[in-house]
Amino acid sequence: MSAHRLVPESLALLTEGYAWLPDLMRAEDDTALALRVLGKPALAVRGPDAVCFFYDEEHVRRHGALPGPVLSTLFGHGAVHTLDGDAHRQRKSFFLPLLETDAVTGSAGHIADAWDEAVPRWRERPEVVLFDAVSRVITRGVCRWAGVPLTEDEEEPLARDLLAMVDGFATVGPRHWRARRARTRREQRFADLVARVRSGAVDAPTGSVLDRVCGHRDASGAELSPRNAAVELLNVIRPTTALSWFVAFAAHALHCWPEHSERLRSGEAAFATAFAHEVRRFYPFAPFLGGQAVTDLTWHGRRVPAGGLVLLDVYGQNHDERLFKNPYAFRPERFLDRPPGRDDLIPQGGADPRAGHRCPGEAMAVGVLETLAQRLAQLSYEVPPQDPTIPLNRIPTRPRSGMIIKVLA
Repeated sequence: MSAHRLVPESLALLTEGYAWLPDLMRAEDDTALALRVLGKPALAVRGPDAVCFFYDEEHVRRHGALPGPVLSTLFGHGAVHTLDGDAHRQRKSFFLPLLETDAVTGSAGHIADAWDEAVPRWRERPEVVLFDAVSRVITRGVCRWAGVPLTEDEEEPLARDLLAMVDGFATVGPRHWRARRARTRREQRFADLVARVRSGAVDAPTGSVLDRVCGHRDASGAELSPRNAAVELLNVIRPTTALSWFVAFAAHALHCWPEHSERLRSGEAAFATAFAHEVRRFYPFAPFLGGQAVTDLTWHGRRVPAGGLVLLDVYGQNHDERLFKNPYAFRPERFLDRPPGRDDLIPQGGADPRAGHRCPGEAMAVGVLETLAQRLAQLSYEVPPQDPTIPLNRIPTRPRSGMIIKVLA
């Protein structure tokens, strides 16, 4: 078969979802594939070496590559994800403290406290949709940690908007427009908060995320506009609340494979970390990441011209049997035997988070998921009849039921 064969463009992504790109690459039995996406030539890549290739700014740039609908819902226009070079590094310096141990333990601690506050109320209800309930827990905890003032009445609407931004980024129709409205609403309110902090009307705790974003300056030396500051503040709070997907997946895993509950309850830190990694590997979230070819590129004999798309197959790589033995089995123990390589496990991107586009909040995400998975395992609850299936043609997907539980006294 020709190394330059183009797979015809189709609506298969909408119908096949997460399986679309892995199935195409599996048919080629390769780690590179030439195809067309949205009428453009594209190159799909997979594997640790491909991760380095994808994140090399001499090969691939993010500026201009992310579709407008994704910026209008998930990231926000002008966000750090859209920048390259010095502008990206300067803006990303705002996020680098998220890599530090204090940020990981601090955010996880506030969110754990919010969980503990919520559990007594859950016991009073006939049933709890864990996905929705955890979104409010995480929103409350991350806002406390970030220094963002939040009243009890504001908690549920903010959590609902944050979930909507994530839920509608990869679709069309009502979910997408709900996401756009949610982002517009929250950017306006957070921009107003930034302006009030700068005017002295609101105090931001010293060193908090809110304090730092209000004082951050870009490569030109200018402070961020209130709207850009709001975008980046949301880009700390929104992805943290998006961990609601992974907590629902953790509940799904414990329902399907309850033998893992005892080790989580025991407080074994290494197993909690391994469990968090396996949830992030096994369950689908981002199907792929995209960028734009800076110049004519060739990878493993496959070519894409300058201006074409380059896709990193995230879901396919996280289920690649060359990297993870028996990849469609849920086995946290695999990460006790061998911690994940930096560019092997890529649910939140790859390469060095300090220099590239890998999510700098990944360590924080793992820490929060470890903490909440342990608390979930320690919680006494029943799982009533429901539909817990996870449709792969929905992006982002989740258990259809949201994982309903009945918390016992």
